[in-house]
Amino acid sequence: MSRPLHRGLSGGGRVGGGISGYNVFDQKYQVKDSLENGFGHEATSPGRGARSRPSPTFLLLKLGLVFVTILALLGLLYWSISISNSSRHNVSRGYRRLQEQLVADLSDIGELSLGKARLKELEFCSPEYENYVPCYYNISESLDLGDHEAPIEYERQCVRESAIDRGCLILPPRNYRIPLRWPSGRDIIWKENVKITGQDLSSGSLTKRMMVEEEQISFHSDSLMVDGVEDYSHQIAEMIGLRNESNFNEAGVRTVLDIGCGFGSFGAHLFSKQLLTLCIANYEATGSQVQLTLERGIPAMIGSFASKQLPYPYLSFDMLHCARCGIEWEKNDGIFLVEVDRLLRPGGYFVWTSPMNTHRSLRDKENKRKWTSIRDFAENLCWDMLSQQDETIVWKKTSKKKCYSSRKSGPAVCGRSHDIESPYYQPLNPCIAGTRSQRWVPIEYRTPWPSQAKLNSTELDIHGVHLEYFAEDAANWNSVVQNYWSLLSPLIFSDHPKRPGDEDPAPPFNMLRNVLDMNARYGGFNAALLDAGKSVWVMNVVPRSGPNYLPLIFNRGFIGVQHDWCEAFPTYPRTYDMVHADGLLSLEKNQKHRCSMLDIFKEIDRILRPEGWVILHDAAPLIQAARSVIAQLKWDMRMMELNDNSDEKLLICQKPFFMKQQL
Repeated sequence: MSRPLHRGLSGGGRVGGGISGYNVFDQKYQVKDSLENGFGHEATSPGRGARSRPSPTFLLLKLGLVFVTILALLGLLYWSISISNSSRHNVSRGYRRLQEQLVADLSDIGELSLGKARLKELEFCSPEYENYVPCYYNISESLDLGDHEAPIEYERQCVRESAIDRGCLILPPRNYRIPLRWPSGRDIIWKENVKITGQDLSSGSLTKRMMVEEEQISFHSDSLMVDGVEDYSHQIAEMIGLRNESNFNEAGVRTVLDIGCGFGSFGAHLFSKQLLTLCIANYEATGSQVQLTLERGIPAMIGSFASKQLPYPYLSFDMLHCARCGIEWEKNDGIFLVEVDRLLRPGGYFVWTSPMNTHRSLRDKENKRKWTSIRDFAENLCWDMLSQQDETIVWKKTSKKKCYSSRKSGPAVCGRSHDIESPYYQPLNPCIAGTRSQRWVPIEYRTPWPSQAKLNSTELDIHGVHLEYFAEDAANWNSVVQNYWSLLSPLIFSDHPKRPGDEDPAPPFNMLRNVLDMNARYGGFNAALLDAGKSVWVMNVVPRSGPNYLPLIFNRGFIGVQHDWCEAFPTYPRTYDMVHADGLLSLEKNQKHRCSMLDIFKEIDRILRPEGWVILHDAAPLIQAARSVIAQLKWDMRMMELNDNSDEKLLICQKPFFMKQQL
């Protein structure tokens, strides 16, 4: 790979910055090098007297040489700065190329002067790690153990050391290709980009159907949607009492949790209706529902109904959907249905599609027993069965709290000590949560999308946020997003991204699709991207080490998750186009006994697609430290100085497309 060029821009083009996180003009390195090389002082050898005093002529000659050298260096520095500043006034392309070459040459000098001080780049992992997902059973671990018939454990078991033992970078599959842009990538993906077998291709269901060609997998046909999801979603709307699925928003439905989502076709269709659907499914070694859904540009993450609560707040989703998702709802005294109830907002809908619901299936006594158990338990949760058609049943969660006190049986209402708003993989709780929350607002009374993204003062007071601060944060992000987009634009279409040309076109609105915000706060970055007309969705991550505004994010009609960034994120490799982190390094720095910065960046590298982008905004010392770490990952990077705050800096990085090597 060619050596990356790291350019520093400030206020329109002031040059600054070196290679691999070190500044070639940094005084501390100059002093260190001078002492190590013996140029810091002139020592007198033991047993030898002082040297003879040089003649005045010789001293004048030395002073003259030093003076000329200083003038030359000052002139060179002034020339480079003047060229950089003149770029504001449309300096010619040739001068800009010359300036960049100057920075590259100076960077080479700095790199050579550092010598052994430069950190060693990480090696590439062996092919078994192509689909490595820490914290979950995966094929690479079974190969290491030599046990090809080990039972698959779906439960998340995240030991911190398991995420940091891997000291290598994961390569894409041999024939990996950059995914197609949205919306083309929603319907067609490259077959070699995902791990899928012939058995996976032959097993089809309502949401698991596709057409396989030589190099592509297609999820639609020219005449009729392959999986019939359009008719299916229309049926659900009618069962709720709506004219069609375009009226979901009017009924208060914006966010949907799709359990065992197949390959994301239900969410892909609802996206066109202004609904945001998050797919969750178990870890799967091949034919992964989550991996294929993310490859299509649809929100998804690994998650399962096993023994722990999902990392979302209570009262977060307007609809939960399960179409042949494989969960046995009648087991464990209906505790999985209690978890569904916890996640549903008041007045929200649970849609369950299963072959067991048909009249033919219910002729079987065992199926009848299971179905009756589920129906009775749903009634004890104060759910109202709205309709049943063929395999599909729709329940509506109660909007009235007094229903719980009027029941004769069923789960108890959670006490205050057990009513945790945002549990982080805590054991499943057999009680009804959220009834004491100020967020208990029926979905039909909520502001419809997109207006709900702009919370009013009453809604913000629930989360302890002042309207003035919230408005200021929104205005800041709207400005920041425009700047970010302009920074990415020169590098998108150029054949040589490190040497962009003036003729390079501006980026299209759909150049990015899957975006991960590592420290989302109020979801302002998400809102600004949508306001700017970008066709993206954002996974808003709220770090456990900081304040928890995840309920606020869900109340805005966005999706997100709590996460500990010293653990692996529940997704497959190469699933995000951009990773954004504002203030995350400062947040993690204040925590004791945490993982290293390298551990966090290795995880970013794992989940980032080739040619994907990373945007870091943080305190200047932490950005400088990050540059040293990122150099080990072989990323290209550019550091920007911010006009409004000299104590903070911006680092723009791009992960190169490393082709598979012979190992």
